[in-house]
Amino acid sequence: MRMRKVKWAVEYLPESKVLVKDPSSCQGKWKKRLGTSTLHVEIGCGKGKYSLDMAAMTPEAGFVAIEKNESAAGIAAKKMDDDPREKKLALIEGDADHLSEWFAAGEIDVIHLNFSDPWPKKRYAKRRLSAPSFLKQYIDVLAANGQVIMKTDNASLFEFSVPQFLANGFRLLELSVDYRRETHDEDAITEYEEKFIEQGNPIYRAVFEKETI
Repeated sequence: MRMRKVKWAVEYLPESKVLVKDPSSCQGKWKKRLGTSTLHVEIGCGKGKYSLDMAAMTPEAGFVAIEKNESAAGIAAKKMDDDPREKKLALIEGDADHLSEWFAAGEIDVIHLNFSDPWPKKRYAKRRLSAPSFLKQYIDVLAANGQVIMKTDNASLFEFSVPQFLANGFRLLELSVDYRRETHDEDAITEYEEKFIEQGNPIYRAVFEKETI
């Protein structure tokens, strides 16, 4: 479901301290900008809870949150700006199609895909964040042995995604079809995930590693 425009969030976004207005200018410089040796990127951060909480939980690591919906990005920006916890965090408002323009080859250590749009109709499969066109970009921007960590409540998307990763330069490290049946304090819970857990729905999770020659 498309998010309705939130006027205050759209108006706030350009003034945000955490927003990077020209992410291409940071290509190859993200770790220096954030003061870290480890870079995480969340694609489709929504209202920002996951990247914010993870950045606060692991202040030695740097996080870049990406969100293409202007209203959601504005809400995330306000939340991130107002949070007093120590963190190395930046926000990009834009489409992940431009990932290779924003990040240099081998620059990212971990990519997070949390409850991405499943695009259930087959004619829109190329828009899924686990489609081959995106996976090729991930291979480019990930460091040697870099990882993609995927979580979803959508079984069909999960079944589509696993073989796509394996056929496009990744190997499978971890897989769970009910991730939250055990406690994982090291992994923050997203807004969507909270709802799914309350409803008793299983969370599917996989960790893929970039294959090196």
